[in-house]
Amino acid sequence: MPFLSQQGPRRMGYSVRTVLDWAYGGIDHSIPGNGGQECSDFLTIKQRLLETISFVLLGLLVLYFGYKIIARDPKLPSSYDRTDPAMKRVLLIVLCVTFGIEIGFKFVGREVVYLMNPCHIVTIVQIYLLAAPPSKSSSVVFRLCMHWGHGPLLALVFPVLNTRMLPFEQEVYYIQHMMIYYVVPPYLLWLGGAYTIESISDLKWSVVSFGYQCFYHFGPLQLVAFLTQANLNNMLCPAISDPFYGPYYRCWAVLHQAGLILLHNKTYTTVVHGIISLFRGIICLSRKRAKVHGRAEYSNGKLD
Repeated sequence: MPFLSQQGPRRMGYSVRTVLDWAYGGIDHSIPGNGGQECSDFLTIKQRLLETISFVLLGLLVLYFGYKIIARDPKLPSSYDRTDPAMKRVLLIVLCVTFGIEIGFKFVGREVVYLMNPCHIVTIVQIYLLAAPPSKSSSVVFRLCMHWGHGPLLALVFPVLNTRMLPFEQEVYYIQHMMIYYVVPPYLLWLGGAYTIESISDLKWSVVSFGYQCFYHFGPLQLVAFLTQANLNNMLCPAISDPFYGPYYRCWAVLHQAGLILLHNKTYTTVVHGIISLFRGIICLSRKRAKVHGRAEYSNGKLD
């Protein structure tokens, strides 16, 4: 039984039991890797505590020293364009509607606790970036968020859909992840200004992003997963398809996530910037040709 049992003592109000039921009452523990007592017991308490203390401390140390280094020379934009493009508002509306539908599915399925999964956190951060005016804060949040893009990519390449039974639930899954990977980040990079990324040789932001991931996964996410027996982002037990399946799968995860944070962000931003430069070059060339053509027509008209 989960520690936060929805059957709890009678003195608990009906509203509290209802909230707990909405949070995790609909999770099917019979699905391998979805949660439950067996999943919760995959690691011994001793190993779980040792890994938690080690990686939470690692995350906090990385955050502390990383922010000290960034504070010396953040290299953020010196000025910000406060204009609000129409396309930015359109993307904000589409992303909010998509995420709102996803939240509705979680309430209907009584799996609200899954909104703590990293891809949903990335969605919330991107909604903030689309809604907030460009500023120093949005620049910092944008740079950190760009280092978490490998999560949506993995979710698209290795989708987990066996628990999505409601009509259009799988379609919304793909729409949400495609928006937060293929649409919103490239558009913000296109805008530039507050939404600029550090140079490819600058690793400070990668280190801080890794610290955030360590602390969030082994701190709040694991705590809620343990109390509810919901396998949030595989913090209780590994996915059945995990190539590092075994008692040390979380240690391996920390290693390969550190590499992905660094390699994916640098590769992704380089490719996107290359596409943006190519697209802008095509637009510029088209405009020049249009001007030359217009002048030629004007000259021919005068001669006639």
